[in-house]
Amino acid sequence: MEQEKAPCCAQESIHEDLIASVERELPEDEVLYDLAELFKMFADSTRVKILYALFESELCVCDIAKVLNLTQSAVSHQLRILKSGKLVKYRRDGKTVFYSLADDHVRSIIDQGMDHISE
Repeated sequence: MEQEKAPCCAQESIHEDLIASVERELPEDEVLYDLAELFKMFADSTRVKILYALFESELCVCDIAKVLNLTQSAVSHQLRILKSGKLVKYRRDGKTVFYSLADDHVRSIIDQGMDHISE
């Protein structure tokens, strides 16, 4: 199946004023790289499921594994990635480690994504 090409201008014309305005506002490459890395965190459905589970309550690895019907090892691996992306945090309570969303930004990102795909 051949993919349809994006529509293009019928003739090339450069809009210098628009280009200058966009270039002034464009973040540095390093910032855009970091943003792309953040969005990669949401590119795995298991990680998104974990984040959704943590919307409801802080949970330990055992609880998350049970809710999502996954192994503790699989959950632990994904939590490590989410923690490195600063999307989850944890606290110890004796021998148990509870995970929760790092902050309200995580909920907002997912809520906006859901709004977008629901349109």
